[in-house]
Amino acid sequence: MDFFDGLFWGLLYLGAILSAGHALLYKRDPRSALGWIVVCLAFPGVGFCLYWLLGVNRIRTRARGWQASGMGIEWIRSRSGCEIKSPDQIPSFPATNLSVLLNLSDAITRRPLVSGNHLEPFLKASETFSAMLKAIEKARKTVFLSTYIFGTDAIGRQFVDELKKAAERGVDVRVLVDALGEYYSLPPTRRLFRDSKVRYARFLPPFSSLVPAHLHLRNHRKMLVVDGEIGFAGGMNIGKSLLSSHLTSEEASDLHFRVRGPVVGQIQDAFLEDWQFVTQEPPPEPSYPPPLENGEAFCRGISAGPNEDFEKLRWLLDGCLNSASHRVRIMTPYFIPSRDLIASINSAVLRGVKVEIILPAKNNLPYVHWASRAMLWELLEYGTNIYYRPPPFSHTKLLLVDNFFALIGSANLDTRSLRLNFEFNLEVFDPQLVKTLVDHFNTVLRTSRRISLEEVDARPLPVKMRDSFFKLFSPYL
Repeated sequence: MDFFDGLFWGLLYLGAILSAGHALLYKRDPRSALGWIVVCLAFPGVGFCLYWLLGVNRIRTRARGWQASGMGIEWIRSRSGCEIKSPDQIPSFPATNLSVLLNLSDAITRRPLVSGNHLEPFLKASETFSAMLKAIEKARKTVFLSTYIFGTDAIGRQFVDELKKAAERGVDVRVLVDALGEYYSLPPTRRLFRDSKVRYARFLPPFSSLVPAHLHLRNHRKMLVVDGEIGFAGGMNIGKSLLSSHLTSEEASDLHFRVRGPVVGQIQDAFLEDWQFVTQEPPPEPSYPPPLENGEAFCRGISAGPNEDFEKLRWLLDGCLNSASHRVRIMTPYFIPSRDLIASINSAVLRGVKVEIILPAKNNLPYVHWASRAMLWELLEYGTNIYYRPPPFSHTKLLLVDNFFALIGSANLDTRSLRLNFEFNLEVFDPQLVKTLVDHFNTVLRTSRRISLEEVDARPLPVKMRDSFFKLFSPYL
């Protein structure tokens, strides 16, 4: 028995030492590395089990492993003739640090900034769905739809019917739905497409051979491209709002865009990359619509996910805050800022930039709201202006820098969007569009309530404890 006892404890300490060594070599944050080393060595067995369960980002490792082995998303490397290679090519480009932001985007993204685009914002789901359904109705060649949630309510069934009709008349219709997101509505949408000519695929079923019993690596992108000429992108899922039904009888607010111009080709590329990953079908030859004569927007499509070389959205957010000269406006439903994002916001405020953040007063995910509230004091302390927007729930994702730049799309400002999910955003240089979005932001601001550091500090102790407890899980929310 002494031999087996010694062997048992020897294996425990060997596992602890090897795990501590792994943390020493691969944890980027010294504080995190030291903490895990102490846990591994102080609690042999339990410590290294906790480390390998919670301390190692296996999600990004797995996704990067797919990419390196050729099993990941194949990137379509195409170029158009309207590529912007210098800020001097953008008329009326402001003499500010936004040129630095453009250089950063060029360095970390894999698509060029292109000219001659036009974006039309939709603030209401009813207007968005009507425009999308009309585009599908008029489709002649292709309809490519990707969404996280595809409801089977009355709105969702309208889309199902229109997509089936398009496929019946010979249009190449492809629908890609996240395999976890499809269960937000029952029965799953795929059942409604049975025995139809619509080609339906699911992105990474949780119990597939690639991701056994895994809830991460979700495709959160929302894209529609019709005939390679008209695109839709933003934050809206398909179907009547599933997010605010238990908060209010009103429809949740959101933001989506109809897009024309060569950047539509980049949206289509993003869809076809995902489609090839899921179905293993080779993509068609890439094509880009020509620039519009009256298209004043300079745009770039940004595919982000754990398979990419950079944490693009996190780096772009830092770049936006560091390049702003006067004002940064942020609207997001889920706000779980990382340490470096908090530092970037505070740095911008301290050098004189006015930073305004609008969050929903009531969230459809209460634990995210609680974790977020535990972090707000770090921003309020240095002068960030934070507002709570009253119901209905706001699902809008928007970032505006000064009066020239907008970052729009599917990503929230939380760890799940910035590190764990596959997202698609557009960066837009267009003073006219930004003015329209600023007007919308200011309209929302007038109905929102500003919160103060004193209000956050005045929370009862049990509430503070609850909020801080959920903050511990912020890397996974």
